[in-house]
Amino acid sequence: MTRKPIAPPVMTLTTGPVDAYPEVLRALSRPVLYDYDPAFLDFYESVNAKVQRAFHTDTPPVILQGEPVLGLEAAAASVIAKGDVVLNLVSGVYGKGFGYWAARYAGELIELEVPYNEVLTAGAVADALAARPDVAVVSLCHHDTPSGTLNPVDEIGAVVRAAGKIFIVDSVSAFGGVKVLPEDCGADIFITGPNKCLGCPPGLSLLHVSDRGWAKIAANKDAPKDSILSIADWRQAHLAGQGFPFTPSVSEINALDAALDVYLTEGEEAVWARHALTAKACRAGIIAAGMRLWPAREEIASPTCTAVATPDGVDEAALRALIRARYGVMLSSGRGETLGRLTRIGHMGPTAKPTYALVAVAAMAGGMRAMGVKGIDPGAGVAAALSVIDAAGETVLSPGPIVV
Repeated sequence: MTRKPIAPPVMTLTTGPVDAYPEVLRALSRPVLYDYDPAFLDFYESVNAKVQRAFHTDTPPVILQGEPVLGLEAAAASVIAKGDVVLNLVSGVYGKGFGYWAARYAGELIELEVPYNEVLTAGAVADALAARPDVAVVSLCHHDTPSGTLNPVDEIGAVVRAAGKIFIVDSVSAFGGVKVLPEDCGADIFITGPNKCLGCPPGLSLLHVSDRGWAKIAANKDAPKDSILSIADWRQAHLAGQGFPFTPSVSEINALDAALDVYLTEGEEAVWARHALTAKACRAGIIAAGMRLWPAREEIASPTCTAVATPDGVDEAALRALIRARYGVMLSSGRGETLGRLTRIGHMGPTAKPTYALVAVAAMAGGMRAMGVKGIDPGAGVAAALSVIDAAGETVLSPGPIVV
């Protein structure tokens, strides 16, 4: 039986993959150079330098040739030694997931876990480290996307650094959309990717490794070498005369170059501000329309994702399907423990613009009302979102095109 093709949505307002910037799409069509062509070697070094500029770091970053799940698993394999005690900080599905990798390599895994609509606190982390001074490595998912919550990574990082522990930070879906910088948060391994707030397709992992992090990897006799999971193999790959452990993703490097130009040219403060405004307007609209946010408190909600709680009796998958079919808007589901319990609206990269908050609120409210949820007022939601945008004026709006 031949399946009827499904028309693409008019707007993808998901939490990833996200829409790519037009400049990124054009860059993907550039010629695919031989990786040992001197022109590409010089180009790769220049792109790595742009990543370092965006990271605000003193040490060159590492670009791994696979979407950020590669960077996360590589961090666990490279940093965590067989005798290590690892404290994994869990506030959601992705934080919990890192623990599965950590347990594979660690001598012992312990976890500090909070409900998946809450965030961790620096005080609780300090208490956990005081109770187990033998902890060697602490890991944290900064923005646990399936919950739409944002952990206070700088405060937690200060506690971890004061205790002298190695700190692994997953900021895949926050970096580029909020002010989070590897050295500011004290990360020894900081993992992100260009496929979220930087507006690229998935395909690369971007890592900062501190001097302490490199020392920890060097001391781990079981750290991968000559492997797709090896971080050490790529330590010098940014140098034009060095070459690569294996063929890099040439087209993805082209795209990353364009994305970094967009980010750095607009100015990181401006980029963070428009992510924050879009999310603020969206949250105001969701609440005013009669819906409920998933995070326990609005102040812990992420500027890069709005998670909307699913009312009792509503089939969340059917809700998203209706929104896609009726309004042409694609939204994200929860994952794992939050699957079916919430719907996620992404504010990342090109769609982190206030106009898209209006679309998201109208689509969510319309979908809820069509599903029979009582007390939903789309007009009130859109009006509330507009009020937030109008109050901001034109101070945080970027001049780039709206992508549909």
